[in-house]
Amino acid sequence: MRVLLKQAIGLAKWLLECLPPSTLRTVALLSFNTEFSSKGLNLADKKQNVKAVVFDMDGLMFNTEDIYDVVGSELLKDRGHEFSRELKQKMMGLPGLRPFEVMKEHCNLQDDVAELKRESEVIFRELLPQRIEMLPGLSFLLGDIERRGLSKAVATSSQRQFAEMALSCFQLMPRFEFILTADDVEQGKPAPDIYLEAARRLDVEITNVLVLEDSYIGSTAAASSGALTVAVPGAHSADQNFDHVDYVVDRLDSEVILMLLNR
Repeated sequence: MRVLLKQAIGLAKWLLECLPPSTLRTVALLSFNTEFSSKGLNLADKKQNVKAVVFDMDGLMFNTEDIYDVVGSELLKDRGHEFSRELKQKMMGLPGLRPFEVMKEHCNLQDDVAELKRESEVIFRELLPQRIEMLPGLSFLLGDIERRGLSKAVATSSQRQFAEMALSCFQLMPRFEFILTADDVEQGKPAPDIYLEAARRLDVEITNVLVLEDSYIGSTAAASSGALTVAVPGAHSADQNFDHVDYVVDRLDSEVILMLLNR
């Protein structure tokens, strides 16, 4: 039996090596749907039609989480601390002053939280135009949404000035109905307010909104709002818990997202 099992594994590995990338993606999608079917979350079980798509921004549309790593390192270097992955995970997705409150507590800093925020903004503003990149699949997905005639918006914990700066780097501002930030709602993520407000402004039921998020905090906001929630984790959030979302994919042009739009 062990010999047969070893031979079967070897044959499977050989087949995977021989298959072209397009076929491998189909196989991965079939495996993905089988997994979710066992949880009652098969694509066919999702009855609501998607009428609008709302994007998070940092770490989902752009590599700004990588830029924040540099900002955090610069901010803490002169204070004798390291911007660790543990600290990054605690701060990710939080709005306003909250990430800097977390930083201050984690590193036992004496600095004023508002000053930490101000310094980080100076560093970020300088780095953003030099280092920002669109993440894989974004351009294709935006075009696909537009071909389908669906509305789309951005809902981010970033400040409006930086959200607009990031979008403007790729002339994306006119392609969205609006941008919502934490300043536009009473409670930022992980509260659901920002996605409920997005649905209200888009004039669609929240159950007809597809939300794309990359972090635990952001996806918690989306899922608790009642929106159809897809997590697209990056390297910075790959080890976070996404048990509460409807689907987890690895790219914005994933077949799963495209299939959800095609109903």
